[in-house]
Amino acid sequence: MTSPGDSRPDVAVVIVAAGAGVRAGPGEPKQFRPILGVPMLLRALRPFLSHRQVDHVVVTLPAGHAERPPEWLGKLTGDRLRVVAGGRTRSDSVRAGLGALGREVEIVLVHDGARPFVSRETIDGVIARARAGVGAVAAIPVGDTIKDVDRERITRTVARERLWRAQTPQGFPRGMIERAYIGLATGDAAPTDDAELCERAGLPVDVVADSPYNFKVTTADDFRIAEALARELR
Repeated sequence: MTSPGDSRPDVAVVIVAAGAGVRAGPGEPKQFRPILGVPMLLRALRPFLSHRQVDHVVVTLPAGHAERPPEWLGKLTGDRLRVVAGGRTRSDSVRAGLGALGREVEIVLVHDGARPFVSRETIDGVIARARAGVGAVAAIPVGDTIKDVDRERITRTVARERLWRAQTPQGFPRGMIERAYIGLATGDAAPTDDAELCERAGLPVDVVADSPYNFKVTTADDFRIAEALARELR
């Protein structure tokens, strides 16, 4: 009996890294900035490029960088890694990534290029749930008390027992995610993640318990936290 890991790789990953990253402060795009000497995007890529079930990875970059990627990224491009230009919004970038997938792909993962500490266990869990025929979102339960606020005035405390914070990767059977994007019409409100798009279409999406280490690096302070975490994990 063979396990999914022993079969032909049929998973593709879209890494979304086409944003400007203005909240990270001035300098080169945040996805190219180093964390302990390793570009953040490269840290996000490595767990997928080394995964036996992953056939190939598509990275979406700002148009100018897609045409002339950094040398360290350009050297990796080939059959297993493709670079395409992203779009104005996150959903535009994911759509561009989906359009670059090979025909053999059956499972699609979408991951933020600004999440450099995704674990193998999380990737495996998301793939397994997508193979079961549903969408899957890496997520962690909300631990803080949540307040609903209107112009700085608290209106109510929100029950947190059923609240989870969505992260990535998010995984889907290919037909599911493509159908969800076909249904996204011009003028529709942009989804904040791919799970939301599937939810709008009435498609089932489950959560996969993740680690707080898999956080999204957004600000200069986040880079300092990432440096400390990288030291701890090496």
